[in-house]
Amino acid sequence: MNIMDFNVKKLAADAGTFLSRAVQFTEEKLGQAEKTELDAHLENLLSKAECTKIWTEKIMKQTEVLLQPNPNARIEEFVYEKLDRKAPSRINNPELLGQYMIDAGTEFGPGTAYGNALIKCGETQKRIGTADRELIQTSALNFLTPLRNFIEGDYKTISKERKLLQNKRLDLDAAKTRLKKAKAAETRASSEQELRITQSEFDRQAEITRLLLEGISSTHAHHLRCLNDFVEAQMTYYAQCYQYMLDLQKQLGRCFPSNYHCNNNQTSVAPMPSASSNVIGSSALTSTSGLVIASPSNLVDLKECSGSRKARVLYDYDAANSSELSLLADEVITVFSVVGMDSDWLMGERGNQKGRVPITYLELLN
Repeated sequence: MNIMDFNVKKLAADAGTFLSRAVQFTEEKLGQAEKTELDAHLENLLSKAECTKIWTEKIMKQTEVLLQPNPNARIEEFVYEKLDRKAPSRINNPELLGQYMIDAGTEFGPGTAYGNALIKCGETQKRIGTADRELIQTSALNFLTPLRNFIEGDYKTISKERKLLQNKRLDLDAAKTRLKKAKAAETRASSEQELRITQSEFDRQAEITRLLLEGISSTHAHHLRCLNDFVEAQMTYYAQCYQYMLDLQKQLGRCFPSNYHCNNNQTSVAPMPSASSNVIGSSALTSTSGLVIASPSNLVDLKECSGSRKARVLYDYDAANSSELSLLADEVITVFSVVGMDSDWLMGERGNQKGRVPITYLELLN
């Protein structure tokens, strides 16, 4: 027998096996043939493996989105990974924002308050960008890679053996069907021999598949360790970011008064009390320079004491309505608290003019 004859016979045998499986599968779907059921333990293992695969894929993909929100960048990284090449390093969003802030601060002038603050904020943003890059690298290595290895390695092997088990099961049931239909003694003996062989092959494949599936528990234990590594990486990242911002806040606090920090809560829906309302003055805490910042604690002092105080205006302010008082930077006005007024506002007085003024625009004087 030459090689060509052998190949032809093998192809014919494979075609016959495929046709037999197709007929058996179709008859099972139509309810015209019996189906050998897997034992409950094996079915549970198969279900557990499928569930693990589905959720591992979802967690892996969403983690990738979390670490790299830019879909184009993810596609680029995927292509480079498939080409087994290192993706070019790209500047991330915090680093880019930081560079813009530094460039703007340099142009405005490092000696100016705004320029100096921009430079400090930019440097902090770049540090956050570096921490972000480290988080991505650590998470990819310790969390994403093990998950991907399971999907592309272990589960592919399980799927291959599971498909082979399905084929062996179809061969077994087809042999059972032929045995039932066999009438002649010689045909029946041949069918019984075929049934014994297919049963043995099915049992062997079921055992192989079961052993592979029982490894899912070990996979869960491994993924648990990887998850712990991911949590630790996130914890380190957020702790770094918190410390960077805390340091930045302290730097800005040393350079600027505290009332520079927030000036966006200027609108209040509380009605303006009448001029005959009770007046509560202030005696806020003083600093070594003789100035008092209109912080919430100082405002409490202002409300608890009698009399009025002088305050320097830090920025220009245009009154939003007739209940407010317009301000000019560097002018000195008289301020006092009124019962029922929102904590972010004081009553200001300039000559015969009177109206509400935002405390974030003021610097209380001794």
